Amino acid sequence: MLKIDKPGKIIILNGTPRSGKSSIVAVIQNTFEGVWMNVGVDRFMTMTPEKYQPGIGLRPGGERPDLEPLVTIMYRAMYETIAIYSRLGLNVVVDVGHHEGYSVSLEILSNCARILNGLPVLFVGVRCPIEIIMERRLKTGYVGYTAEGNVPKPVSLWQQLVHVPGIYDLEVDTSVLTSDECAKLIHQRLEDGPPPTAFQKIERREFN
Repeated sequence: MLKIDKPGKIIILNGTPRSGKSSIVAVIQNTFEGVWMNVGVDRFMTMTPEKYQPGIGLRPGGERPDLEPLVTIMYRAMYETIAIYSRLGLNVVVDVGHHEGYSVSLEILSNCARILNGLPVLFVGVRCPIEIIMERRLKTGYVGYTAEGNVPKPVSLWQQLVHVPGIYDLEVDTSVLTSDECAKLIHQRLEDGPPPTAFQKIERREFN
């Protein structure tokens, strides 16, 4: 039987849709040493039946309170999966967009942090200005500005809520850094930085 000397590393990339998380994931999987499993919102959405979509990808705004109990369970399932992979010695990179913009407070992020208690989690904020997000949406065929020239409300809400409470071990800005440069910074933080503490603070709700 394979001997597991230590748990696998966990990198969680948190940001809005179109912020560049998936591109960073690809670089990590292709260039970092060891096996890096990709677990995230997009993967879980492809497993979700059509009638329960968007499932774990439910955007902020409280539009589907009927789905919120399921979203809570799905996040728990995803993080329990991450924990299992890590305990088996597999590294995990996760792309996600945490927010609390539901019809009621679900406290998903702090509950997820509790699931990964004791495991090596690097929590990375992937930031990108709204103007660049809109450019990327237009290039990929998504809804652009409203008829009045405004940013659509769901997109604006993502931008406002995804980085709350804003506690990270590292932050990168994909409007000024390439995916390779972001991955390099993450690698340096893993190798040379102090032990990550963001998820511990979030679990203890040390938001101030």
